[in-house]
Amino acid sequence: MYYFLFALLVLAIVLSFSLISSYYGKLRAAEKKLDKIKNKWSKPLNTRRNFDLIKTYLNAESSSDRLSATTAEDIDLKSVFNYIDRTSSKPGKQYLYKKLHLPETSIDKLLELDKKIEAVNSDKPNRELIELELSKLNNTNAYYIVDLFLKKHESLFVPVMKFYISVVPFAILALIISLVIFPNSISILFLLFFVGYNVVLHYANKKKIGAYTNSLPQLLIMHKVAVWLVKNAGIEKNEEIKKSLINLVGLKRSLSIINLESKLINDAGDLSYAVFQLIKTVFLLEPRIYTNSLRHIKKHRDDIERVYQYVAEIDMLVAIQSVRDGLPYYSKPEFIDTNIQMDITDLYHPLIEKCVTNSLYTRADKGALITGSNMSGKTTFIKAIAVNTLLAQTLFTSCTKVYKAPFLKIQTSIKTTDSIEEQKSYFQAQAVSILDIMSQSNETEQVKSLVIIDEIFRGTNTIERIAAAKSVLSYITANQNFVFVSTHDLELAELLDEDFAIYSFEDSKSGKSLVFDYKLKEGFLKSRNGIAILESMGYPESVIEDANIVSERMMLKYME
Repeated sequence: MYYFLFALLVLAIVLSFSLISSYYGKLRAAEKKLDKIKNKWSKPLNTRRNFDLIKTYLNAESSSDRLSATTAEDIDLKSVFNYIDRTSSKPGKQYLYKKLHLPETSIDKLLELDKKIEAVNSDKPNRELIELELSKLNNTNAYYIVDLFLKKHESLFVPVMKFYISVVPFAILALIISLVIFPNSISILFLLFFVGYNVVLHYANKKKIGAYTNSLPQLLIMHKVAVWLVKNAGIEKNEEIKKSLINLVGLKRSLSIINLESKLINDAGDLSYAVFQLIKTVFLLEPRIYTNSLRHIKKHRDDIERVYQYVAEIDMLVAIQSVRDGLPYYSKPEFIDTNIQMDITDLYHPLIEKCVTNSLYTRADKGALITGSNMSGKTTFIKAIAVNTLLAQTLFTSCTKVYKAPFLKIQTSIKTTDSIEEQKSYFQAQAVSILDIMSQSNETEQVKSLVIIDEIFRGTNTIERIAAAKSVLSYITANQNFVFVSTHDLELAELLDEDFAIYSFEDSKSGKSLVFDYKLKEGFLKSRNGIAILESMGYPESVIEDANIVSERMMLKYME
């Protein structure tokens, strides 16, 4: 008897020590995470991102306001996202990525967004705890939560099989009890049959259930995170979220076994986990859990989506403030309803370190033609305009000291390439791109466009290129759109003098090297540097001399 009591005492001490050790281990892990959160604030995260999973939430969006794939590619939106993404959870990444593809045209919604940003980030220690809580959803499997409300879910099993799954655990328990009370061979045979059949059934349906093994455990974590955020996030209490959380309690209850399993994985040894897996297999707990859960999912898809959006948006709000704090400076945009103009002071591109700033003022009835020598910065400048317009209309943040403009639809033609498969030349590919821009920039469009075109109609002969470009650009500006076009064609600048303001980026020569100041200047380009670049690369002197002679002759002919 004493040995038995002693053994119980030893077991109790061991369990107590294990629990205490586990508790303090979790505290230390949380402290390390918190230190990491503090250190990464206002800095870009250098991490690998799975865009196939990140864009899942965006792919379900069919809004006509969505940024086109062409424009997203032209402005390197993935790189912009990589810079802005300071989120702590996978749903936060998906939500932010979608946000960047849907420029807003409602000032009320943007002001509401800004109000939430300030509310969530007003208390620094609390904000760090929010990030810590959100980091619980940083497992890759959390990407799959969106599948629960985006996809249709069919029943996993036919009615007969569902009935079998629901009653067989009780049958096995009854057989075990009968064997304890009265051992007999019939009960043993039935028990072996049920156990064998259940093992086969369990593994045969692993693939069918696998569609939910990634998402449902993460849904359980998301529910807990959302409950915490409702109490501590600092934004106005949302009665709809509270109601959705209550509606999902039944689903949470049906997933209690999964919760137990996750605790065993984290806290218990291999033996405890192996025993649990055996019980789960023999009693068909997994098919039972997912069958019951599926019923709740079908009933509460809207509630799952609402909770997902609530958690993911808070993550995005924290990320936006982190971006703001990390910028050299930023401004909150001012959107103009009347006097259609664009007034931007000290604009810079957020992805370029120590970027030289530029300012501009233009009206919708007068486009901007940007001339410039090679590598002078004209393409970076027009991309910076597009990127900042997007950030202003999505994150209510611009990399400027002043940003004043109307709400705009962003349309670009920058990275046009030849297509061998479709047998399209560069000129044909850009012609298709620009025709699409024209069709969406006509006078009937309520939201006017910001049109960015790099090297318009490059790839055809000079006379037809300039003639076509002049006609197209005059058409787009006549419909009150903001147009920024980069070009090397001084002839085009002459033709568009009335409809376009002319700007240029220039360079100066220091010995054999070219020096760029990357500053936008009014007026025509005064120099060309193509031959100078060849010289700096070490081309033969005879080639350089000959090229300069031909260039001077052509310039004199043009001047005549």
